[in-house]
Amino acid sequence: MFLRRLGPSLLALLLAAAPAYAERVEPEPAHREGGAALAGRVVVLDPGHQLGNHNFPRRINRPVPDGRGGRKACNTTGTSTNRGYPEATLNWQVARLVRERLERMGATVRLTRSSNSDRRWGPCVDARGRAGNRPRADLKLSIHADGSLARGARGFHVIVAPDAARGSGRLARAVRAELRGEGLRVATYLAGGDGLDVRTDLATLNLSRIPTAMVELGNMRDPVDAARMTSARGRATYARALTAAVVDLLR
Repeated sequence: MFLRRLGPSLLALLLAAAPAYAERVEPEPAHREGGAALAGRVVVLDPGHQLGNHNFPRRINRPVPDGRGGRKACNTTGTSTNRGYPEATLNWQVARLVRERLERMGATVRLTRSSNSDRRWGPCVDARGRAGNRPRADLKLSIHADGSLARGARGFHVIVAPDAARGSGRLARAVRAELRGEGLRVATYLAGGDGLDVRTDLATLNLSRIPTAMVELGNMRDPVDAARMTSARGRATYARALTAAVVDLLR
């Protein structure tokens, strides 16, 4: 009823200002890294999922190799905050911020997907896992967020495969250290409580032949984590930490 009382010009302005998760533009980070400290280095960033995966159930449910002799679904839809901010969008926005920072330092950065679009799907987890093997990159960082419904579940954790490529453990520990350095807490809902998790079921990790780690930046279902993820300042915090972790490993 309220919208019908608005003039066409004002209504157009309001609609133009509405949030669009697929197209939201991040502000430039306040701190600009300089120089060519990473010149000649190649980094693969894997922003998990794709915004349109939910529109392609047959394609994302297609079995692909899991890197352990079995098969698993090509991809999933990912999770979201309770207010509907998608994990795919968070992953994409943080990955772009990290890419900008690394490129300022001279690195070549490859992303495993080129858009955050409701009309696209994938790539599958086996393709993500092989990304960076040929031509060879120096490391790969897969960016995700969790959707735990466990009571009080919040915080980040970093995942590696048990027989990951040499350097993966160092990368995982660097990511943990830098996120902690930004004041973020490790996940409250994992056994051990040290923020590191070893898993054998992730093709993204199993199929990689370069130092690789996967980070779950936090629990999107937790209001504190969600507030950080949905703010430009919070996403810049994640990007700053992830960039520093890459630098720690490559410098």
